[in-house]
Amino acid sequence: MLCANSNLCLNSYLAATATETHQARDKCRVRPRATTRIEMEIGGLDSNGREFKSADEMWREEVGDSQKKLDWYRNGVGYWQGVDASVDGVLGGYAHVNEPDIKASEAFLNTLLIELVPNGGRNQHLVALDCGSGIGRVTKNLLIRYFNEVDLLEPVSHFLEAARENLAPENLSVSEEHKASNFYCTPLQEFTPDTQRYDVIWVQWCIGHLADDDFVSFFKRAKAGLKPGGFFVLKENLAKSGFVLDNEDKSITRSDVYFKELFNQCGLNIYKLKDQKGFPDELFAVRMYALTTETLKKVGGSRPKRKANRPAIIK
Repeated sequence: MLCANSNLCLNSYLAATATETHQARDKCRVRPRATTRIEMEIGGLDSNGREFKSADEMWREEVGDSQKKLDWYRNGVGYWQGVDASVDGVLGGYAHVNEPDIKASEAFLNTLLIELVPNGGRNQHLVALDCGSGIGRVTKNLLIRYFNEVDLLEPVSHFLEAARENLAPENLSVSEEHKASNFYCTPLQEFTPDTQRYDVIWVQWCIGHLADDDFVSFFKRAKAGLKPGGFFVLKENLAKSGFVLDNEDKSITRSDVYFKELFNQCGLNIYKLKDQKGFPDELFAVRMYALTTETLKKVGGSRPKRKANRPAIIK
């Protein structure tokens, strides 16, 4: 689900405490042990200020057995079932960040299409998956203008019904060659994409609801859904260090160090990253990661740029 929302916010006291408590720990790269669980020896806090010595300690408490894990995911979806299916609702009362969010995402996407997609995607049938699509905010304002088909994945049923309405042909200002194709009311941890369907899998403000093992399992399954040369975009809140657990909506905000360790576990490479600008100071930092299944060289200044796939023609 679209989890910028209440998770966008971070109490200034909590931010300061997290920074002071875990500054030294964040300098160390975490290496997982050879167990069935992914263990993170990196400390963090919950939204009440409680300290955890490690992520593994926190996960044992939150999802340490099958019933706890079931409750974790049920409570997370339950939180969003009580949220209004509107831009202001899914953005936690911060509807005004929609414009800078889309603007930054579009610039990032354009760069990636130029550098990673043959001919910048021109004259190709491009397909994207919008993970945690919510009411279709990112699809409507961005993805459907660049991709011929967009599938939406969202576990909160009234959000997905709103997305169906928002993305109905009569409510779009793009040509008939661009459409929302499939609406999956399924949580990330249970979703398996069709093989080699997608050029881009966009994951924004939702991955914090997955426990570490499900995070890794999701991306490993999702890799099979990418076409050759396809890539992921992960756009997510960023903790200054360690992690911050939100007790209310059952999600975790991870640090850059934490994310990079999980990417390694997924077998993913960071091709490019970019920080979001223009958000209010009281919100978490937000970072965009372009992730590939192979190690790719970034485009150098001497390489001629290809023309990007143009947005859909406005009716």
